[in-house]
Amino acid sequence: MSLRRTPLFEIYEAYGAKTVEFGGWEMPVQFSGILAEHEAVRTRGGLFDVSHMGEFEITGPDAIPFLQFLVTNDAARLSPGMAMYSPMVYDHGGCVDDLLVYCFSAERCWVVVNAGNIEKDFAWMSAHTDPFRVTLTNRSSDIALLALQGPRAQEVLQTITSSDLNEVGFYRFVETTVAGAPAVVSRTGYTGEDGFELYVEAAWAVPLWREILDAGQPFGILPCGLGCRDTLRLEARLPLYGHELAEDISPLEAGLGGFVKLDKGDFIGKDALARQKAEGVSRKVVGITMEGRGIPRQGYPVYHAGRQVGYVTSGTQSPTLQIPIGLVLVSADAAAVGSTLQVEIRGKQVPCRVVKTPFYKRAK
Repeated sequence: MSLRRTPLFEIYEAYGAKTVEFGGWEMPVQFSGILAEHEAVRTRGGLFDVSHMGEFEITGPDAIPFLQFLVTNDAARLSPGMAMYSPMVYDHGGCVDDLLVYCFSAERCWVVVNAGNIEKDFAWMSAHTDPFRVTLTNRSSDIALLALQGPRAQEVLQTITSSDLNEVGFYRFVETTVAGAPAVVSRTGYTGEDGFELYVEAAWAVPLWREILDAGQPFGILPCGLGCRDTLRLEARLPLYGHELAEDISPLEAGLGGFVKLDKGDFIGKDALARQKAEGVSRKVVGITMEGRGIPRQGYPVYHAGRQVGYVTSGTQSPTLQIPIGLVLVSADAAAVGSTLQVEIRGKQVPCRVVKTPFYKRAK
């Protein structure tokens, strides 16, 4: 099966991209190098092509009630110009996906989903449109998505847009133009840094990419790949579907209870999540730092007091902290901060410790 390509694929080579398969897409894992790109985002800024993400448009009188029934967070609190993060779960409480909701009006919203879940999510949402008065449209092929992240992101972007970016608060968005391109510009982020997402029609992707990098050159902005996006989000303890969230992992187990509003009314999976909360989760996703040599990788077994209690969901050598870090899904009795665990790495049980997360938090 051939891999899908974003509208920016044609210029990857010109910027030195090394591509890999990701969720059925041929995507840049790096341009100048993962460590250099990671450092750029933490200290200056980086530009990502995340056009592989999916965008669905929901229109109709019941757009908000439809979303309220589908997701665990409270869509009823949304007003025009607001964005919201939320898990979306099955009846048993496991995750269909985690997503962003953008509210343009009471009768028009976008849902932004993970690239590898586009078809699955669209089928799931389509199956639940009745009895709601909504039209659900998959606009993923029409829309390109660029993400400019880092402490200098606002300075760079402000030079090529007339909108006052000070007025775009966290989890807010505005419809504007950037370097002549009509764009939806939001401020959500997936790196632990400040930054913006720019949704544009696919034909604008290449000229906008070039304009942003040209504007960012005096600031040291770099094109960035998915390699550093993963190390950045892991340092910030942000979940990745297929790792910290999955069909068999609930938002409560993943530590996302703040995005599960059991008091908002009926929604898919409410009963299962309410039962899980009342009984207490039997396992939790927690952070670890290694105390012995070795890097924890996804799937590695985790032990406590001589028995296997879970596995690594994500792990890396933290470029910012210069230590091996990871997220693990372990039984609740082994999840307390300060607990000593062991990760099996190449046949050896290497000690690690449960720590508070996020591992990295930017200065305000």
